[in-house]
Amino acid sequence: MRGRITKGIAGFYYVYVPHHGMYECKAKGIFRKNHLKPLVGDLVEVTVLDETLKLGNMIEVYERKNQLLRPTVANVDYALLIFSLVSPQPNLNLIDRLMIRYEMQKLPILLCFSKCDLVSEEEQKILKNIYQNCGSQLFFISAKESIGIEELRAALDGYTTTVAGPSGVGKSTLINLLQEQVVMETGNISQKIDRGKHTTRHSELIYVDDRTYIMDTPGFSSLELPDMEKEELKQYYYEFEAFEPECRFRECQHMQEPDCAVKAALLEGKISKERYDNYSQLYEELKKRRRY
Repeated sequence: MRGRITKGIAGFYYVYVPHHGMYECKAKGIFRKNHLKPLVGDLVEVTVLDETLKLGNMIEVYERKNQLLRPTVANVDYALLIFSLVSPQPNLNLIDRLMIRYEMQKLPILLCFSKCDLVSEEEQKILKNIYQNCGSQLFFISAKESIGIEELRAALDGYTTTVAGPSGVGKSTLINLLQEQVVMETGNISQKIDRGKHTTRHSELIYVDDRTYIMDTPGFSSLELPDMEKEELKQYYYEFEAFEPECRFRECQHMQEPDCAVKAALLEGKISKERYDNYSQLYEELKKRRRY
């Protein structure tokens, strides 16, 4: 039977087979021999050893559409990045770092801000203005008030989406809302450190329906940039593209160069100051990295 790996723990793989349920499987030795490690998200062929106990063996891993490196998962269509508007406050630099990481892996991004019921429309508008031209679709949601949930559910329908974001932003709560059965542990915010407890300790593919899966990944509070050249960075700031042809220098990095159209657009308010400041900071970080 053909199924999909939803979780892998200590050499055991949990494979969901549509219309048959979940099977606990072990990988045949051929995988080790061929240096192939099955990943969460893989489509696999299984043989049943015990239907009553739902035990089986994986005998084949089908060709992957893609493979992400962090987290190491396969066959993903979208990255859903979740940041809260309050408790914790959104870290815009961290948002950019995470967006760059997924964009380098050629994955379309859905950028979601949670807890929108706790802030004003004006505060939401500020973030909309910052990210309106970033190349990603924006969502403002509230799990408590069910605001924006159906719009997000429609965007995820029929796709496999990996969910990422810092601890404490409500990833598990949102995933519970997007499926019929609550299957995840949710954690309370620690007031002392103002972030969520780490309730997700490994990547797990969560069934929504036979066409739709959500992949939860562990939370984090910091993120290094991927291995890249500083000259590559500007291509991930899509709002620069409209102005770059007017720069005096073809290879303008929009930092100290004269007659830079991107910096002129920044002064005119056509480019978000927050996004440009992040770009400048990340550029300098990459520049220093190459010195060592």
